[in-house]
Amino acid sequence: MGLNLTQKLIKSHLVDGEMLPGSEIGIVIDQTLTQDSTGTMAYLQLEAMGIDRVKTRLSVAYIDHNMLQEGFENADDHLYIQTVANKYGVHFSRPGNGICHQVHLERFGVPGQTLLGSDSHTPTNGGIGMLAIGAGGLDVAAAMAGQPYYLVMPKVVKVELAGRLAPFVTAKDIILELLRRLTVKGGVGKVFEYTGEALADLSVPERATITNMGAELGATTSVFPSDEVTRAFLRAQGRESAWVELQADPEAEYDEVVTIDLSRLEPLAAKPHSPDNGEAVSRIGRIKVDQVCIGSCTNSSYQDLMKVARILKGKTIHPNVSLVISPGSRQVLAMLAANGALADLISAGARVLESGCGPCIGMGQAPATNAVSLRTFNRNFKGRCGTLSAEVYLVSPETAAASAVAGVLTDPRSLDVDLDIPMPERFLINDNMIVPPASEPRQVEIIRGPNIKPFPQNVPLGGSLDGTVLVKLGDNITTDHIMPSNAKLLPFRSNIPYLAQYCLTPCSPDFPRLAEEHGGGIIVAGENYGQGSSREHAALVPLYLGIKAVMAKSFARIHRANLINSGIVPLTFTDLPQYDTIQEFDQLEIEDVSAQLRAGGDIIVKNKAQACTYQLRCELTDKELAVILMGGKINLIKNQLREKNGYK
Repeated sequence: MGLNLTQKLIKSHLVDGEMLPGSEIGIVIDQTLTQDSTGTMAYLQLEAMGIDRVKTRLSVAYIDHNMLQEGFENADDHLYIQTVANKYGVHFSRPGNGICHQVHLERFGVPGQTLLGSDSHTPTNGGIGMLAIGAGGLDVAAAMAGQPYYLVMPKVVKVELAGRLAPFVTAKDIILELLRRLTVKGGVGKVFEYTGEALADLSVPERATITNMGAELGATTSVFPSDEVTRAFLRAQGRESAWVELQADPEAEYDEVVTIDLSRLEPLAAKPHSPDNGEAVSRIGRIKVDQVCIGSCTNSSYQDLMKVARILKGKTIHPNVSLVISPGSRQVLAMLAANGALADLISAGARVLESGCGPCIGMGQAPATNAVSLRTFNRNFKGRCGTLSAEVYLVSPETAAASAVAGVLTDPRSLDVDLDIPMPERFLINDNMIVPPASEPRQVEIIRGPNIKPFPQNVPLGGSLDGTVLVKLGDNITTDHIMPSNAKLLPFRSNIPYLAQYCLTPCSPDFPRLAEEHGGGIIVAGENYGQGSSREHAALVPLYLGIKAVMAKSFARIHRANLINSGIVPLTFTDLPQYDTIQEFDQLEIEDVSAQLRAGGDIIVKNKAQACTYQLRCELTDKELAVILMGGKINLIKNQLREKNGYK
């Protein structure tokens, strides 16, 4: 039996376990990336591990999230990241150089290598044949310290792309269709591997759009083969030497198969408030549009923005529409400036933002009250844009540009524009905004501003775990709900005590006060708890507030890992009606929790308020159990290093 591409990538990096679906495996990590929203905490954790230099082939720290500097906090974080990167052997991408996933694809990604990033959209680089996985910052710090990355061996889904896209139908529509079919929970525990005759017609940026939004499926990652299309892209980036051919074996087997006939697709939009709420633009109708945002790590490539410029050339944005554009990288922006496309965008009335995440993460450009905002981004969770009452639709750049001119949601197939934009034979290459690490790290001083506070650390798990149910939540609670991310709060990503004042306030405004009054407690939630971003702040802040356990119907992959890394026990209901009976402020207790976890069976939870018991599960691998018992991953790693060095 031959191997599929995912199995080949894992096998070539496997250092622990067997490739059996559902079993724990450990893989060596070649490359890491961090960004400034999660990076400060990741590097504080790296420092705590006591190593001298990162052990990866390549690690890069990007500044792309916290770009607005209305106070000293963001600038201080940037300076800390730059100096700690300089000392520990990490390349530093300066503010304005671009979004981490776009720049990494352009300048660093290598087919066949593994990439672990402290951002949920790290799978973007699966577009060039990398095994690229998003994780919490502590997992990335551990990888930089030379630790294997442990995960459950995923199932592999073959996504066969047949036929050809019709004009004005895009890669964004492919992934929106997959989300419409499978939902935001459809990829949990899976890797999506793309195959089929249509691959020859999909450029690397188009492939990256698809792998980027695989994160919205809940997938471990997504991957395309490395073929002649990949080779042409790397050649144009001056990096053809990094190319290797990577394909699944002809007789490869898969756990599931999904087929999409591209010729049957039409322009789609994900309606509020979920990426899987897809419907054809033609059926939604010509609703009034107030704002259009083009960019993000999903759709900000050179080809994307060249198509937008061609649609806007000689036209004027509708007077009732605000159009903002965020180029994905300085390379893209420079090329648009050089060929005149930037002038076309500006002349049409577009407001051009710097190369960064910007509005996608709520960093500026919040829509007006009750506004309709079309965005080429990857998430449209309620309130993520910064305006709770806004209606956000996810669309392709072509749909966004056509709608910006018309003032209403517009099917781009109504346009009479030639959008055949060839891949450049040579991209404009200028890496002077990427700072290599110091050759003499001992001479580097790490600079910490006053906003940088120590990260919270747990203690080893004791005998009995008890607490008050502080909040009972529904399904699909996102990390934006748990730890809001916006222009006001992002500057405090390195200040957990400050962020604690806002934990879960979109769902329960009194949650921080209740946690303080009760000395911590327990969270109860529904399906897919913690979907969305990889931000480990959604675990660190509850840890700071004294949360001991989360009881949910199911967890999103990265958030579950972050809870375990923080020493917070993730429990799942085996009998779903039990969820219905639990009430806020019930007093719960798990006797001899360590022994129950070691036994590996049902976890008996007593509800003292209702005089009943529940049977929950906490299915932990041996590695995860060791982390939980030690009160978190940082404690375990420090203990291992002490033992290795002969300390007690």
